[in-house]
Amino acid sequence: MAEEILIPSSGKITSQLTGSLLAVAFLTSFGSSMLYGYNLAVVNSPAAYIKSFYNKTVVSRNGTGLSGETLTLMYSLTVSVFAIGGLLGSLIVGMLVSRFGRKGTVVNTTVLVFMAGSLMGFSRICGSPEMVIIGRFITGIHSGISLSVVPMYLGEIAPKNLRGFLGLVPSIFIGTGVFAAQILGLHELLGKEEYWPLFLSVVVVPTFIQLLLLPWFPESPRYLLIEKNNVHATITALKWYRAKCDIQAEIEEMQEEQRSLSSVEMLSVWSLLLDDSVRWQVLSVVVINIGMQLSGIDAIWFYTNDIFKNAGIPVPEIQYTTAGTGVIEIIAGLIGCFTIEKVGRRHLMIGGFTMMGICSAGITLALILQVKLLFMRYVSVCCVVGIIAGFCIGPAGVPFLITAELFKQSHRPAAYIIGGSLNWLSNFTVGFVFPFLQMSAGSYCYLVFATVCFSVAVYVYIVIPETKNKTFMEISRMFSKKESILETQGLFHVDQLKLKKMNGYGGLEHTSLEFDSSSSVP
Repeated sequence: MAEEILIPSSGKITSQLTGSLLAVAFLTSFGSSMLYGYNLAVVNSPAAYIKSFYNKTVVSRNGTGLSGETLTLMYSLTVSVFAIGGLLGSLIVGMLVSRFGRKGTVVNTTVLVFMAGSLMGFSRICGSPEMVIIGRFITGIHSGISLSVVPMYLGEIAPKNLRGFLGLVPSIFIGTGVFAAQILGLHELLGKEEYWPLFLSVVVVPTFIQLLLLPWFPESPRYLLIEKNNVHATITALKWYRAKCDIQAEIEEMQEEQRSLSSVEMLSVWSLLLDDSVRWQVLSVVVINIGMQLSGIDAIWFYTNDIFKNAGIPVPEIQYTTAGTGVIEIIAGLIGCFTIEKVGRRHLMIGGFTMMGICSAGITLALILQVKLLFMRYVSVCCVVGIIAGFCIGPAGVPFLITAELFKQSHRPAAYIIGGSLNWLSNFTVGFVFPFLQMSAGSYCYLVFATVCFSVAVYVYIVIPETKNKTFMEISRMFSKKESILETQGLFHVDQLKLKKMNGYGGLEHTSLEFDSSSSVP
């Protein structure tokens, strides 16, 4: 265990937003998170060109072209292999952050982007569709890692009163990535047939900028102290990220967490799932990460063009209208980012999921009635905008932030593996199941998504307390206090309280911070 540090201070944790904090938030999000959004949307506009390339390549190899079904299968593989790579990336992130650190993982995994960019960029010259598919798979691995490690890194370097603000910066850049792909995909820019390899590989530019600048910034202070016992590097990092050298209170808070974990190693996923002391935290991560994808946002993004076409928007103008939804994503993300420390995490998630649920039900109603009532076509457009805005305000970024906040250092990597893998699995499930769901249920398929959204909102309202402006130790005690209250009320039948067994992880002997019942009620 690290030695006690005595630093002259007034006992306050510095809470100003420093240039270093902002720079790290922008660099990690610009070079990592933004690539996830970009790669989600980048294959849409050049779809016809990529299929043509696949067919021409097979003709040159075999003398005969591909059937329509085979060509569609190859393109579908090109799209979906990104999610398979993302799942793999989410499964290895725990090992990477424990070995290389948070910043080290971000920096070291940039090699994946350069590999993928090279494969996709030179695929047409080499006449190899396989290079496109492998490149998409590798970008998926990078995105799977980034979606977990970036919010983990930002959550650990941020002071508690800025953790929400910095934690939502990645979600803004994800929206920016989608918007960038929509704009660059316009015919006037990189939307021409000769430019599609460049369009796919341009991701190397933001990653190159990140690689040049991010290594100059320190590692996560919590990682340095709690996992590496490097006291002096921790002090240096805190001085770098804080406006003043008044850091004693923050050092003491980290040392308190380290003492509670002194005999607990980094937990595996299986150990975390079996740990009764964090059962509500684990369940919460499962619910919000699955709900994030099963909310139907991916289905909405995929069918936006069809909805706009049905609303009477001319086909040549739909690409510009779709790009306009990218602006809405960025604006909604900024609103969430700048309000999260005032309204809290719970209100953004409850409000966002509720708004999505209402608008999903509205789309069903509009699609049913638009045959008789022409103005319902425009209602459906408004509902699409509402779903996208509701998602980007809260559900797009808060689940990743909450995953960091609900767990202490030893449990956090495994929690991100669980949350990330479920997120990608749910993403793949929606993409695979939705076409069949739409064929069988028609317009009513959106009611399934509405039900999911309302259910997640109710769960957050009942179970998840407000975590804004609280340390990781305080959040841990809130959950342990809440569970002890539920057990004494007979809501859970157990032989004895098990909250002390994890060496003080939420130990009842430390519950000087009383659970505020109002923190789980708006």
